Amino acid sequence: MTAPASVSDFREGARRRLPKLLFDYVDGGSYAEATLRRNISDLEALALRQRVMVDVSQRSTSIELFGHKQSMPVVLAPIGMGGMLARRGEVQAARAAQAAGVPFTLSTVGICDMSEVAQATTPPWYQLYMLRDRGYMGALLDRARELGCPVLVFTVDLPVPGTRYRDRRNGLFGGSNTSALSPRRVLDGLSHPAWLWDVHLNGKPHTFGNIASAVPDARGAAEFWPWVTNNFDTTLTWDHISWIRERWPGPLVLKGVLDAEDAREAKRCGVDGLVVSNHGGRQLDGVLSGIKALPPIADAVGDDVTVLMDGGVRSGLDVVKALASGAKACLLGRAWAFALAAQGEKGVASMLDIVRAEMLTALALTGVPDIRDVNRSVLAL
Repeated sequence: MTAPASVSDFREGARRRLPKLLFDYVDGGSYAEATLRRNISDLEALALRQRVMVDVSQRSTSIELFGHKQSMPVVLAPIGMGGMLARRGEVQAARAAQAAGVPFTLSTVGICDMSEVAQATTPPWYQLYMLRDRGYMGALLDRARELGCPVLVFTVDLPVPGTRYRDRRNGLFGGSNTSALSPRRVLDGLSHPAWLWDVHLNGKPHTFGNIASAVPDARGAAEFWPWVTNNFDTTLTWDHISWIRERWPGPLVLKGVLDAEDAREAKRCGVDGLVVSNHGGRQLDGVLSGIKALPPIADAVGDDVTVLMDGGVRSGLDVVKALASGAKACLLGRAWAFALAAQGEKGVASMLDIVRAEMLTALALTGVPDIRDVNRSVLAL
């Protein structure tokens, strides 16, 4: 592929390189994917005020988040099965994030174990679900704390998995096409030889590293899903936050808040941050986009809770729009997944460079040299 100029270019590279079932897993959403599209279109529709005659010769994208300085208001979001997109993919993405001066968040259902990532880079932020197996969940928290993971991202919008039509049609997690040796999947893999060599043959083990000991007989990622889906806890309530707090002394961020009343409850529970998120349009279709839900949530918690946002963020311009709407930083999910799949660590590094350059341009043309000063006055409301 030619040198990528945008996240959409990386998406096309990922589409070409990945087997269809993996590309659809990253690219797709739930049901008819209305919320997935809305995440992007609502950001596109948000207008900025272009200002002139301001000295913007010195611009800064640096911020501080949970006591740590970083180069820009971006965090790489947790992505399940990242290690199936490129060889030991989570490690590659974490190295690119560290070099760019931004945090990387490791998913509980990542291919690489948290120790493998922490040995290759600085300890990542760690993402966790509420598991029915409290003993195993407690052990994961202990390991993350001992490794020095600085922030816990606790996902709260997945008491049950969303209905994702693309994954069902491809047989990713169930149905007649689930077997890795099914003719359809074999042909899919063989038609993508670069991925086959890099990941399928040389990227093993293809297990969910963080929970490998819970399913010791599993030989591939698909064999973990029964344990994972059976451990999603439908009894999750606000009372469980205290259980997490007893076991996690560091910053606690709730991911998956989309309603102002839930944000106020999170504030009452004493969490340090929250991510305004609809899970990238992968859970309940037809809900608000992240950017539409963001302003009332930011108003509801004020400065008492650090508000982050994800969903549809595909450029540095989108990041500036989110900050103008009340976020302190954005989580990038598909952006780094596409870049990783297309070009590995080099692609993630390039994507982050592109996003930062786009932010600097947006700061210049809105007349706000320091990104910390971006607020709603930047929006043409």
